[in-house]
Amino acid sequence: MILKKIIDAKNFKKEIIKAKLISTEGSVPRDAGTFMLITSKYLFGSIGGGQLEYSVIQKAKKFLNEKEIINNEIINIPLGPSIGQCCGGYAQVKITKYDNGIQSLKNEKLKINKLDNLYIFGAGHVGQELSSKSVDLDFNVHLIDSRNEYLKIQNEKEIIPIFTTFPWMLVKNLPKKSYYIVLTHSHDYDFKIINEILNLNTFQFIGLIGSKTKRKRFSNRLVKLGHNQYLINKIECPIGFKNIISKKPGEIAISIIARLLEYRSNLSSIQIDDKKYLKIINEQ
Repeated sequence: MILKKIIDAKNFKKEIIKAKLISTEGSVPRDAGTFMLITSKYLFGSIGGGQLEYSVIQKAKKFLNEKEIINNEIINIPLGPSIGQCCGGYAQVKITKYDNGIQSLKNEKLKINKLDNLYIFGAGHVGQELSSKSVDLDFNVHLIDSRNEYLKIQNEKEIIPIFTTFPWMLVKNLPKKSYYIVLTHSHDYDFKIINEILNLNTFQFIGLIGSKTKRKRFSNRLVKLGHNQYLINKIECPIGFKNIISKKPGEIAISIIARLLEYRSNLSSIQIDDKKYLKIINEQ
């Protein structure tokens, strides 16, 4: 089977199966509402992998080959010994046959419209690794550098290269609530970019590559320019998981990505808690 993104199914012209989680209980890999699309050759998206997904794929393939005109079926799958798992959860999956990919995507809200903007300043070794590894992680990935020859090294189609002689001047035109990782070839460039990001104060996250000494020096200079210490403290430097001390570009990139995902996950939890709190207040 060939794995593809959900959105790619819009170009599929033959019969296709949608497998959608409509009810879940206990320990399950994905939440209700998650769906994937299945053909005899392709898998679009995922409902969590493992034996649950394998069982659903096998059922979907049989459904595709059935000659009887049956458009949908609901199957119940306990995530226990019967399928070789011990999660203890339960999933109810609706399997529906469609004539083509466009029909299968109708009325579904695709997460592709809700991507966060990630701006990576610096297309050196770490920037190359970081941008490549950030693809498919629900980020619009932008790679920025004043050296066009470095930008040309990156050939991932989904990464947006931005060439600019003065990278810090670009900041004022970028969307609010963006994620910024600053790791250019120049400390002076790094400082000017950080300064502009703080001036606007519309960022979601700032990560700066460097040592604790670099952080302290930048902090002192930013204070002298009038920036609030509370805002300065939001700059994460060194950036990445603290227990990963590797100097290899690929491992540094993974460490940074892990921190970005952790931050975003925590942010989502806070937002969910806020919504629950507001609901309780409104009901009183």
